[in-house]
Amino acid sequence: MSRLQIKEGLARALFMAAAGISLLAVALICVFLFANGVPAIAQIGLPDFLFGTTWRPANDIYGIFPMIVGSVYVTAGALLIGVPTGLLCAIFLSRFAHGKVAALLKPGVELLAGIPSVVYGFFGLVVIVPFIRENMSGRGLSLLAASVLLGIMILPTIITVAQSALDAVPRKHYEGALALGADHERSVFRVVVPAASSGIMAGIVLGVGRAIGETMAVIMVAGNQTLIPSSIFEGVRTMTANIVLEMGYAADLHRGALIATGVVLFVFILLITTLFNLIRKRGEAA
Repeated sequence: MSRLQIKEGLARALFMAAAGISLLAVALICVFLFANGVPAIAQIGLPDFLFGTTWRPANDIYGIFPMIVGSVYVTAGALLIGVPTGLLCAIFLSRFAHGKVAALLKPGVELLAGIPSVVYGFFGLVVIVPFIRENMSGRGLSLLAASVLLGIMILPTIITVAQSALDAVPRKHYEGALALGADHERSVFRVVVPAASSGIMAGIVLGVGRAIGETMAVIMVAGNQTLIPSSIFEGVRTMTANIVLEMGYAADLHRGALIATGVVLFVFILLITTLFNLIRKRGEAA
């Protein structure tokens, strides 16, 4: 056996081991969540747990429907803000920005990705929350504040992935559109962007995961009220925030209910990812 074959065999074994460790980690997380969460759901009752509107651990009442609604509302608001902004920014950086402008903006996007969540939370507390309180309605700690902050936080993920997908589109697609008489803008938006739709969808999926899994920044600006909000200016509590706020002192059924909330969150993210993948495959088939 040659030295090259030995190196290739070692590299293959190393990559397989890394993939196996990743799969094992996911499997262990699933086992822990379901082994500790499902018994709590069974004890509380699935309908009462998922659709109950009262969360009162002191009375052993555990209804997480307000937290589910809060997570959906906050994530949807973040996507409404972050997806159009991030996608347009990615298109600008990939197809419109000149060299100096792109060289200036790209490090800024990378810097946004490296800022800790707690710093985003402080920014939300000192800028976004006072602005909403003074110029709109409510106390400022609200669904709107959390959505705006998360919309900013998911921008680096969406911009980076979408720009990479746009840059990967073969140049002949763009040049072919120009040859057929389309101008630059039409070639980009009618040819390049649809060709990169799979990569753009992947960026949106990652943005959804970042938004729905964010905890610290949301805790700082969302108000953390275990009620279904009737207005964007009212406070909300997400599933992740509920776990973090109460896990430190929870015990027995209370602790099980919080782990069960993690199970619901896990299934929720799995369903969203599956839905996006189905939409992407249908788009590719069309």
